[in-house]
Amino acid sequence: MKKPFVERLLDDRPIICDGAMGTMLDLYEYPEQPRCIHNILNPDIVERIHREYIEAGAEIIETNTFDANRFRLEFYHLQDKIKEINKAGVEIAKSVAGENVYVAGSIGPTGKLLEPLGKVKIQQVKDAIKEQAEILIEAGVDLIILETFVSLNELDAAIDAVKEVSDKIPIIAQKTFPEDGAILATDFPIEVVKHIKEKGVTVVGSNCTVGPQRMFSIIKNMYQDDVILSAQPAAGIPTLVDGRSVYHASPEYLATYAKQLVEAGVKIIGACCGSTPSHIKAIAQAIKDIKLKKPKIEIKAKQIQDEKKESTIIIEDKRSDFAKKIGKKFLTTVELDIPRGVDMSSVIEGASYLKENGIDAVNITDGARARFRMDPVTISHLVQTKTGMETITHIACRDRNLIGLQGLLLGAWALGVKNILAITGDPAKIGDFPNATTVQDVDSIGLIRILKNMNHGLDAMGNTIGEPTHFLIACAVNPTAQNLDYEISRLEKKVEAGAQIAFTQPLYEMKTLELFIKKIQHLKIPVMLGILPLRSYKHAEFLHNEVPGIFIPDWVREKLFLARDDAGKVGVEISAQFLKEAKHLVQGAYLLPPFKKYHLAVEILQKI
Repeated sequence: MKKPFVERLLDDRPIICDGAMGTMLDLYEYPEQPRCIHNILNPDIVERIHREYIEAGAEIIETNTFDANRFRLEFYHLQDKIKEINKAGVEIAKSVAGENVYVAGSIGPTGKLLEPLGKVKIQQVKDAIKEQAEILIEAGVDLIILETFVSLNELDAAIDAVKEVSDKIPIIAQKTFPEDGAILATDFPIEVVKHIKEKGVTVVGSNCTVGPQRMFSIIKNMYQDDVILSAQPAAGIPTLVDGRSVYHASPEYLATYAKQLVEAGVKIIGACCGSTPSHIKAIAQAIKDIKLKKPKIEIKAKQIQDEKKESTIIIEDKRSDFAKKIGKKFLTTVELDIPRGVDMSSVIEGASYLKENGIDAVNITDGARARFRMDPVTISHLVQTKTGMETITHIACRDRNLIGLQGLLLGAWALGVKNILAITGDPAKIGDFPNATTVQDVDSIGLIRILKNMNHGLDAMGNTIGEPTHFLIACAVNPTAQNLDYEISRLEKKVEAGAQIAFTQPLYEMKTLELFIKKIQHLKIPVMLGILPLRSYKHAEFLHNEVPGIFIPDWVREKLFLARDDAGKVGVEISAQFLKEAKHLVQGAYLLPPFKKYHLAVEILQKI
C-alpha cells in the first residue's frame, strides 16, 4: 500500500519515474499525432507500455496526456474529445498502477507562443490547462506533473491553473533548458528554481531537450537544501532516420548519470525522449542502494576584486550614433532602392552620396512586397563598412522562424548593425515566389520583444545569451490607417514591448499628422515622419490604389494631374512644404525617393 505522495517524498529513498511514452509508441509503430489519441484508439498498447515501465522499476507512471490540451487537440479537430482522452489516460494508468505505483497526470505546454511574442493570451493558456487539470484530478491522479515547459511565463500560468483546481494536489514543475553549455554554466538554472519554488510547487525539476550529461550540469546548479528536485533527461541528441527521431544513449550510459544525479540531490529520477523500459531498468539497478544525502558539489566562489581605492568607472555607451542623436537634432534617413541580384554598387553609391549631403542614416528594406532580395543585414554591413553611413535595418518576420530571427539578430549585432526596424512583412503570396511559405512565428510586436530581451542579455524564452546587445528598436506605424484606433493600439503594444522610435508611412497633410500626434502623445515615442515625393499623377494613383498602407489625398492627386509634365517638381514642392510645416511635431524625416532619385531627398531637405 503506497503512502500519500507527499509523505513518500520525505523518506531517504529516491523515486524512480518512467520514461518516454512517445518513443515507445513509435517502436510499437503507432506514431500518429497527437499521441494521446491512443488512449482511445489503442488503449491496450498504452497499458502495455505502462506495465513495462512498472516492471522495469518505475514507482511513478505518467498518464499519456502530455499533448491532451485544447490548443493541441484543436489542431487535429479533436477538441470535443478532451475529456474522453484525458479520462481514458488516467483510467489506463490506474488500472496498471494498482496500490503500489503513483499515477502522475501529465500536462505539457500548449505549443503556442504567448503574447507579446505570439497571439495567445496568458489567460487562454490558464483556461486550457485548468480544463485539462480538472479532468485529470477528478479522474483520480495522485499528482500533477507539468513537463517540458520552455517558457517560464507559460509554466507560471500552468502552475496557477492547477492550483485553482486544487490547492492540495502535489505538483512537479519541470522547466526545459536549451542544450547550451554556456547557459547551463551560469546562474540561470538557480534563478529559475528559485522562481518556481516561490510559486509553491511540491517538486522543482527539469526534463527533456538535454541529455544526461547536460542535465547533471543543470541539477548541479539548481540544488538548494530546501528544494525537492526531479530530473528526466533525454537519451542524448536524436538523429532523423526516415522522418523519425532516433536516440543513441545506451541504458548503461543513462544509468551512470542517473546515479550521479541522485547523488547530487535529485529525489525523483526518470528519463524522457528516446528512453525505454530498458533505460529505466538500468537506472533502477544503478540507484537501488543509494540513500539520499546532500550533494558534494564544488561551488566556485565568484572572483571579486575589492580594491579600496578611489577610481573612475567609465561605462561604455554601445548604442549606435543614430540612437545617441535622438532628441538632440532633427534626424534624417533615406530609404535605398535594393536591386535584385548580388551587385550592390548602386546601393553603395547612393549611401555615399547621402552621407556626403548630411543624411544621418539610410533605410535598408527586407524583401519589401515579398520580393527576392539580398538579406538586409548583409547589405547593411556592406554599406556601413564601405561608406561609414549608418543603417536602419528592416527585419521582417515573414521569412524566418523563431530560431532564424534570433540568429540573424545576433549576427547583426556582431557585424555592428545596431538599428533594427521590426516589421511583420508582406505575405509571400504577393511576391516573387507566391508558393513560398510565410513563416511568421511572431509578428512585429513579438520581434520587438525579442530585441528588448536581447538588450537585457536574454533570448525569446528568457534564457541568457551572455553579453547583452544594445539595439535601437524601431517600429512602423500608419497614421492613415482605416481603423486608426486599432493602429494606435498596436503602436501602444509595440511601445510596451520595447519600441524606442516609430517610422510612419508617407504622409501629405497636416491635419492627418496633427490628429495622429495628438492621439499618441501619451506614448512619448519619437516619430520619424515618412515623406515620399510623388513624380507624376500616375505614380500617385498607383500608390493610392495599389499599395497597402499609403493614402494620397484627392487634392494632391488633382494638383499632380493639372501639373502634367511638371508633376515631378510639384511633387517635391508638396513634400517640402509639408515637411516644413510638420517639422516641429516630429523628431526627424524618413524620406522615400522613387527609383534611386536620392537627389530629391536632398532637395526637399534643402527647402525646409
